[in-house]
Amino acid sequence: MDEVRPTSGAQTHGLVPLFPPGLQAIYGECRRLYPEQANPLQVTAIVKYWLGGPDPLDYISMYRSTGCPTQDVQEHWHYVSFGLSDLYGDNRVHEFTGADGPSGFGFELTFRLKRETGETAPPTWPAELMQGLARYVFQSENTFCSGDHISWHSPLDNSESRIQHMLLTEDPQMQPVQTPFGSVSFLQIVGVCTEELQAAQQWNGQGILELMRGVGVAGGSWLITDMRRGETIFDIDPHLQQERVDQGIETEGSNLSGVSAKCVWDDLSRPPEDEEDSRSICIGSQPRRLSDKDTEQIRETLRKGLEFNSKAAMPPISSQRQSHERPQSRKDSLESESSAAIVPHELVRTRQLESVHLKFNQESGTLLPLCLRGRLLHGRHFTYKSINGDTAITFVSTGVEGAFATEEHPYAAHGPWLQILLTEEFVEQMLGDLQELNTREETKLPKEYSWPEKKLKISVLPDSVFDNPLQ
Repeated sequence: MDEVRPTSGAQTHGLVPLFPPGLQAIYGECRRLYPEQANPLQVTAIVKYWLGGPDPLDYISMYRSTGCPTQDVQEHWHYVSFGLSDLYGDNRVHEFTGADGPSGFGFELTFRLKRETGETAPPTWPAELMQGLARYVFQSENTFCSGDHISWHSPLDNSESRIQHMLLTEDPQMQPVQTPFGSVSFLQIVGVCTEELQAAQQWNGQGILELMRGVGVAGGSWLITDMRRGETIFDIDPHLQQERVDQGIETEGSNLSGVSAKCVWDDLSRPPEDEEDSRSICIGSQPRRLSDKDTEQIRETLRKGLEFNSKAAMPPISSQRQSHERPQSRKDSLESESSAAIVPHELVRTRQLESVHLKFNQESGTLLPLCLRGRLLHGRHFTYKSINGDTAITFVSTGVEGAFATEEHPYAAHGPWLQILLTEEFVEQMLGDLQELNTREETKLPKEYSWPEKKLKISVLPDSVFDNPLQ
């Protein structure tokens, strides 16, 4: 359980006489913004995480911001976490690795919530939301960065609000601080609607955040969350979807590099009765499983998307952390930082296939045009990871390095993991043939698409086929 109390300097933190340097650095940045609020209300964990408590954040301070009338920024509550970074430097929570790198996880969370008329004290539910995100970071050791999206699938305040997901961005006011234990930046949580989350998934989070900054009721320049907002940015300005999001996917590509899905694949190169065929991925068959090593490799790569849905199933190769450090290139890599784990082990046999049949449910099938246009035409890859087992299907372009599918052998399997290499010319052909999948309306199933000269077949099937594979 947490308790709310005002702060009053070092004594209120129960650390007399020493004021921990990491804590002092963050507190100093807060004092810079709010010099008149030396003792803000604070939610604090009754039993600290390092004493066995459940909440990783030692404190969440809550400030009243007057906004900025000249920028049309409204009054709001400003929440700041203490605990994702190293506050103490004595290894009680984070391993101390020196002052040159990140402190702890290298960031703290903030949140800006619109102050309702007559509200005299900040709501405390954002503190529990921040604790939930912090628990994920501590348990998974996956960090966040600006532009990330978090699928929450529930109103952030447990109301009936449409604000049910989150994006992350740099806090517009708080500057990174340097502590004796490393550097700390401040990532702001921004509440978004489902349609805005989906646009961020299919394009990129930074692009949607920029659109929201231009719409006052959706957050404005400081991206203040209004839990009573009933319209998405696309309701307010219908042109944003086509003129900005769709055009952005067309010109820049999509950051969505994978999804968990209902999918299977079938090797048409061999008869089904071939007991030695290690594919065995047909519906109704009993698949051979990946080795423990390969299973862990793929799961490690997909962890962020599948366990918490904080990101796309496979993080984008050109991540926000790296985009400013290297020139733009069409060349993607399955051996880059974010996906090195899925490169197969040298000692495991990789098979070249002559002909394959891919099967998707409708939800997965409608992502095929995005996969082709937003990923492969930009030299990237896209993975469907089955929710029903170890099956995975990865589409790669000719610009992707480290793939085991090649132009000479475009279909290659590594256990239940299939890679399909598509040339740019074939991608353009497929986009024309799959055009009807672009519609969001329900279509009559099943749908069959076939390219005999390429020995490739794709079926879009009802969910029931995947939910009851033996029927």
